[in-house]
Amino acid sequence: MLVIYGGLFFALFIRIFYIQSTGEVKGQQLEAKAAALYGKEAILTAERGKILDRNGGVIAEDTLSYRLVAVVNPEATTDKDKPRHVVNPEKTAKVLAKYISMEESEIYKILTRKLSDGRTPYQVEFGVAGRSISHEVMTAIKNEKLEGITFTSDSTRYYPNGPFASHLIGFALKEEQEDSTFKTVGKMGLEYTYNKELTGKDGSIQYESDIFGYLLPNSEKMVTPAENGDDIYLTIDKTIQNFLEESMTNVYKKYNPESMVAVVADPKTGEILAMSQRPTFDPDTREGLDSWNNNVIESVIEPGSTMKTFTLATAIETDNWAPNAYYQSGSYTLLGDTIRDHNQRGWGPITYLQGFQRSSNTAMANLLEYIGNDTLIDYFKKFGFGEKTGIDLPGEASGTLLTNWPINYVTTSYGQGSTATPIQLVQAMTAIANDGEMMQPYVINKIVDSSTGKVIKEEKPTVKGNPISKETAKQVREILASTVTSEVGTAKSFAIEGYDVAGKTGTAYIPRSDGSGRYLTGNKNNYLYSFLGLAPADDPQLIVYVAVKQPKLEATELGSAPVSEVFTSVMQNSLKYLNINPEDVAEAQKTTLKDYVGDNADNVQVELMNQGVTPVIIGDGGKIIDQYPEKDLSITKGSIVFLKTEGSITLPSFSNWSLRNLLVYKMMSGLTIEIVGEGYVESQSVSANTIVDQGSPIVVQLRTPEEIYSSPPIEETFIDGEELPQD
Repeated sequence: MLVIYGGLFFALFIRIFYIQSTGEVKGQQLEAKAAALYGKEAILTAERGKILDRNGGVIAEDTLSYRLVAVVNPEATTDKDKPRHVVNPEKTAKVLAKYISMEESEIYKILTRKLSDGRTPYQVEFGVAGRSISHEVMTAIKNEKLEGITFTSDSTRYYPNGPFASHLIGFALKEEQEDSTFKTVGKMGLEYTYNKELTGKDGSIQYESDIFGYLLPNSEKMVTPAENGDDIYLTIDKTIQNFLEESMTNVYKKYNPESMVAVVADPKTGEILAMSQRPTFDPDTREGLDSWNNNVIESVIEPGSTMKTFTLATAIETDNWAPNAYYQSGSYTLLGDTIRDHNQRGWGPITYLQGFQRSSNTAMANLLEYIGNDTLIDYFKKFGFGEKTGIDLPGEASGTLLTNWPINYVTTSYGQGSTATPIQLVQAMTAIANDGEMMQPYVINKIVDSSTGKVIKEEKPTVKGNPISKETAKQVREILASTVTSEVGTAKSFAIEGYDVAGKTGTAYIPRSDGSGRYLTGNKNNYLYSFLGLAPADDPQLIVYVAVKQPKLEATELGSAPVSEVFTSVMQNSLKYLNINPEDVAEAQKTTLKDYVGDNADNVQVELMNQGVTPVIIGDGGKIIDQYPEKDLSITKGSIVFLKTEGSITLPSFSNWSLRNLLVYKMMSGLTIEIVGEGYVESQSVSANTIVDQGSPIVVQLRTPEEIYSSPPIEETFIDGEELPQD
């Protein structure tokens, strides 16, 4: 027995000595096995960078949430009266199904799952459905008092403003990675485009624990800290964006259009202060998400009459603008193709200035004869049409300048056929607002290291070009302002109390979706209505573009109604928020005349119209040689100012002129005018817009107010006919 036990002891000693010296058992390293059993590593999740507005207001950030964990191994329970594992999987699955987005049967499968070797895992999780759980839901589950159910801290992406520039910001979601870990990943918008910059680098904690995961005494911990993602500051202003969101929501509910887009920009820098579209969605829940396109930059439109702004600028810049010259409105035919004004009939012979104010298509067609096809396209390219703006967003469309056929140049001059994006229109408008300097639009202000506060990247304003001169830009602004102030202007509904607004309306045909190349017709609900405007007109601080596609209008409503509701609300509130003081409205009822002698009559004419007075040019334009009333005289709005120039005289309409004004005109013009009666002009023997000479006799009949109002009313007859919506 001694020999036997001695031999066994000796063999055991040899075995222990071998294990101690080699650290191996059956070819396996014991140290590695122990490390695998007791060595633990916990992930320190990096926080995703914030998206903030220009003033540091939070638009998107990570916030505390919870991850659902179920302990399923019976070995976790040391006291049967206080179980620490899931005792009843059926009941647990039924209860959890009420709180997380997973079927009861799937939850049960997870709770009863076995490892590949048949053993029961220590704990299980529930994928995406068990993550990003709110504090409210976590509390509700805890109140169910389910055995083995516990929670660990987690994070989720949070958008505190709800639907807020949603197609610009986009959203990010938790996704399971190849190593079975979960990471927040940008799926759309800026969250997707700048996912690399926003995503941090996870850290870790390594430590030794017992089989149940508890830290062993005297064990060392090694910590590798997490590196949080970078913060992105936008050019967006939360206050202005909220003005836009609220206004667009109200109009969308009221008019139920097919879609809407809107942009607010700083013309001096190109910074985008607000951007939105309808339909929109809630980035927290993705409710309402039916299109992933940011229509401001990714979708092209036929912009309609807003493009006339740039045809006008081209005409002025190339010295082909004669505002007081006359043309025949109504229709224009080129090689068998006929285009018409929006009312189909026109307004007879009118000046080019009136044509622009009335948004006449034929005015642009006639202007094109002077400008030239190639020159127009060349200037449109200088304004950035036909190529991407280079805005710091992906998926930008370039639009197309259509030049296949001669008629394409004509339709392009008034905004049909050729296509553009809303952001291109905004960029081009910066040249008008910014004295000829065109600014590239951008939305990223700076990218900042969230740990150190160091600016990694900062954007600066970029001049894209100088398509027109400072003088041309000023004149275009004045003419655009006259579309708001003129009695015949199409933009009267875009006026804002206390501020001078300049801009251009648009009513564009919408191509059919059947690929036929034809347009939707039938009623006024089948158009894209828009406005591209700026304010204040003399020194623009904001550009606002609004487009509403196929609104449901009442029988008496114009297409500009939903557009103006958004524009006027956003522009006025934003100007006040930016402390851009409105003019004194009471003072604005009067204006003091300057000395216009020696100035160009065309420029002075628009300036006076924007001041609320009516200029009458005596002559064919050019340099002013006399004026009445004289300089420094204060006159009320609605008064007539006479500007004398050289050249032939085109007779104005004397309708409702006072005797005094008629006598002033007679004196300054030198025409032979026979005045019959007293009071106000009722009729004239020579029609308005007729070129007359000094020897032509003109008879003007006046009547007193008593005579006018004592006469029976005259019935007016209207001609029936289909008419496009007012532009």
